[in-house]
Amino acid sequence: MAQDGSKAGLLGGRSQTRSKSYEDDELPTSRYRRSYDERDSESDLDATEFLDRDPLTSPLAEPKPAFLNGQRLRPWSIRRPFAGRSRCCVGVLCFMFALWLLLGAGGVFVYKKYKEEPRYGLSPPWYPTPKGGIASGWAASYEKAAKMVAKMTLAEKVNVTTGTGWMMGLAVGTNGPAVHVGFPQLQLQDGPLGIRFADNITAFPAGITVGATWNRQLMYARGKAHAVEARGKGINVLLGPCVGPLGRMPAGGRNWEGFGSDPYLQGVAGAETIRGIQSEGVMATIKHFVANEQEHFRQPWEWGLPNALSANIDDRTLHELYAWPFGDAVRAGVASVMCSYNMVNNSYSCGNSKLLNGILKDELGFQGFVMSDWLAQRAGVATALAGLDMTMPGDGLTWANGESLWGPQLTRALLNGSVPVDRLDDMVTRIVAAWYQLGQDDETKFPRQPPNFSSWTNERMDVLSPGSPSPQDKADVNRFVDVQSNHSIIARKVAAEGIVLLKNENVLPVSRQGFTDAKLRVRRDVMRRFTAKRHTGKLKVGVFGEDAGPGSGPNYCKDRGCNQGTLGSGWGSGAVEFPYLVPPVAPLRSQFNTSKVELHEYLTNDPPSSAANDMLEHMELCIVFANADSGEGFTKWSDVNGDRPNLSLQKGGDDLIVKVASKCGSGYGEVVVVVHSVGPVVMEKWIHLPNVKAVLLAHLPGQESGSALADVLFGDVNPSGHLPYTIGKSLDDYGPGAQVMYLPNDVVPQQDFTEGLYVDYRHFDKYGVEPRFEFGFGLSYTTFELSNAQVSPIKTKSALPAPRPSPAANPPAYPTEIPPDSEVLFPDGFRPLDKYIYPYLSSVDDIVTDAYPYPDGYHVTQPLSGAGGAEGGNPDLWETYVTVHVDVKNTGARAGAVVPQLYMGYPQGVSRTDFPVKVLRGFEKLFLQQGEVKTVAFNLTRRDLSYWDVGEQNWVMVTGGQYTFMIGQSSRDLTAFAQW
Repeated sequence: MAQDGSKAGLLGGRSQTRSKSYEDDELPTSRYRRSYDERDSESDLDATEFLDRDPLTSPLAEPKPAFLNGQRLRPWSIRRPFAGRSRCCVGVLCFMFALWLLLGAGGVFVYKKYKEEPRYGLSPPWYPTPKGGIASGWAASYEKAAKMVAKMTLAEKVNVTTGTGWMMGLAVGTNGPAVHVGFPQLQLQDGPLGIRFADNITAFPAGITVGATWNRQLMYARGKAHAVEARGKGINVLLGPCVGPLGRMPAGGRNWEGFGSDPYLQGVAGAETIRGIQSEGVMATIKHFVANEQEHFRQPWEWGLPNALSANIDDRTLHELYAWPFGDAVRAGVASVMCSYNMVNNSYSCGNSKLLNGILKDELGFQGFVMSDWLAQRAGVATALAGLDMTMPGDGLTWANGESLWGPQLTRALLNGSVPVDRLDDMVTRIVAAWYQLGQDDETKFPRQPPNFSSWTNERMDVLSPGSPSPQDKADVNRFVDVQSNHSIIARKVAAEGIVLLKNENVLPVSRQGFTDAKLRVRRDVMRRFTAKRHTGKLKVGVFGEDAGPGSGPNYCKDRGCNQGTLGSGWGSGAVEFPYLVPPVAPLRSQFNTSKVELHEYLTNDPPSSAANDMLEHMELCIVFANADSGEGFTKWSDVNGDRPNLSLQKGGDDLIVKVASKCGSGYGEVVVVVHSVGPVVMEKWIHLPNVKAVLLAHLPGQESGSALADVLFGDVNPSGHLPYTIGKSLDDYGPGAQVMYLPNDVVPQQDFTEGLYVDYRHFDKYGVEPRFEFGFGLSYTTFELSNAQVSPIKTKSALPAPRPSPAANPPAYPTEIPPDSEVLFPDGFRPLDKYIYPYLSSVDDIVTDAYPYPDGYHVTQPLSGAGGAEGGNPDLWETYVTVHVDVKNTGARAGAVVPQLYMGYPQGVSRTDFPVKVLRGFEKLFLQQGEVKTVAFNLTRRDLSYWDVGEQNWVMVTGGQYTFMIGQSSRDLTAFAQW
């Protein structure tokens, strides 16, 4: 299902590489006319034919543009490469070319692979694209959209579906408007934890921190506050939340943008975030669909390879793990889905008809629009047929060159019949319907004007399209509108509740008055007996590690692409410009009672000097900070190439902790370790050291980092975070499937998800691996007891869901005739900007009739899925079939929040189907006073109780045997049980 990678091979028209002929009665229209370009898109199933040809003469072997350190390489232009050059220059150039090959992580090995045939076309065809407008909740918006779209010209329709190009607007993405009917240019902006590239905004905690809260209300509140700021900045579409990557690989570079390594947790957090965002009228975008689990080889040429990695997933795993949270997102009414860079089963995600048409739009009933990740579109006609609705940023195969795979080429494809008129109409209608669905036609909330900030400059005055070299007048592009309101309160609360207390041996909480508790005072007496120096007077507290301090400031590196100072977020398009970042040392300085506490700071990870060692030996309480960072693959820091190379703490963090522990109070001081991290870190070097008394995992806390940490350290907030992933004792503990592919194994790297369902805690359970800290683990300053689990059946078990219902509404219908040529010609006197992507053509004289090679299977209409029928799938899948109740009591000495978690075990011995030991199927967070008891109800839906049956192609419930429900405070601390 891979497409031809050359630009010429991605536009509408005749294919010269096809051997199959097409009869006239196979064409969608007799007015089919050939594009000016002789070669056309290889459909999402025709790459097998294409690979049968000589690989040295196939389009794939044609030279493609590549980049090294931002410079474009042109190896194909070196015909007489060194004529007239000195031998020195020749040697230097040869060295640079060899270096490029090595940096591409493939070298000569990769190019030898051209002579081999990588696997293509493993994902089945699914055509045609289901039309939007079948859901009752969207019916009114589609009715309005249909009236508007019916008045649009062909050029306006193409404009709405195509981005205007990189840096051709003030936001990171803008499509074209349909001015004559009143549809504005949409403004799309990153990211999952704040408004990227903007000023006066809140830097919220990252998704992984939100997942660690296990708090549905906070998930919603953060999304709502995020959207308030987006609307205040003039943004229509937020490019978040993120539920892909799922977290299959604990070292994956972008795991921190999502909510954890379990599909149920990801689904709940994603859906609550979407509801929060869209409650303010801003369109949410769930991403990345699907299986973009690592940064290495995520897109062509980024790592020196001409193709992106293929994630090869079986049908059941795809449904039960990777597509699961997208189902929750669709059920929540998400406006947009972003398809990912990578291939899935050897078809690029944004051109994979099975994924976009079959699963997303038919089975899950998605009513919004599918947009590409930025340059993730790898074909023109084929992606339109496969279900893509909007291409971003508009440029095609190369950044910022103004050459689109759609734009004028989509116009040609409509005029020559390559893309059916009704497919374009559905693309546009989905986008316009989403605009109406979110109430963005209300100009009091969404004025028809550009954003009030520029993504590209901090100057007040600049041009509106800085990516174009054409002369332009300057405008007021930055108005420095402050949209932060009181959102720091939400940010601080999320950051505090996202802190996971992993270990506490009577040292936390710390008192601001100079002691931790009575046991620490006893410890001081012990220290006096075993050391020569008497520790009298003030409590001596030492703060150690670069991660405790401000470093060079939170915005020191572009896109946060380095690890310095305290770690507030990962890097890449998911990062933001911090308005400020409270370092942990700041509240420690200000909140300790200086008349009773003597605070010392060593804000570096460098080996302690003799003076520092002397200081260490006098400390009674040592708080040591360390971290681990990662990010998007376009930036590298140290040995972190997007994905982490291991699960160790970075910058010598492990050694620092060991050193501090060995010297703190000459080995008798209390040590508290604080870790800021993008995900799991291996702690085996120090977790068992006798004076490491407490460990706090603070994740990526955003701007309120230090304040939130102080809330927990001093006991103002009882820690209630729980791990959204498993912490193993080594990377090997997670299994072979958890290993990032750092070196390619083919010209199209093949990543087989052979572990199937067994990711994270499911793997640990199946293979009996003892984790360091299990999924869902988290301590508190108080204690809780769960008891009296009861099951209340609501509906009777049945194997299959109810029959798929008839559509609740009918999609709009439009005339199917190809519009006249006059609708697409440049208007008289129009002065285009260079590199700006327009839908217009200068002439239609070069468009001639010829047969278009549609994909194999294109003319075979697929049966509708029994799992579909409404938003999120068959409505019966979302019906509650059983409710489980459990009593939760606070048995400790103080008030606090608790997270009862429900895990489900499938019936055993009645089916040959392989099931995980247990799967998460419910959680709640509730606050209990000392001695208080509350009853929690978990409602389990048919989908929760089912598995995906590949033969039935539907969700199937096990009707024999008994389901087991296990409730506790982590995946391995399960104390209440019930069966159904």
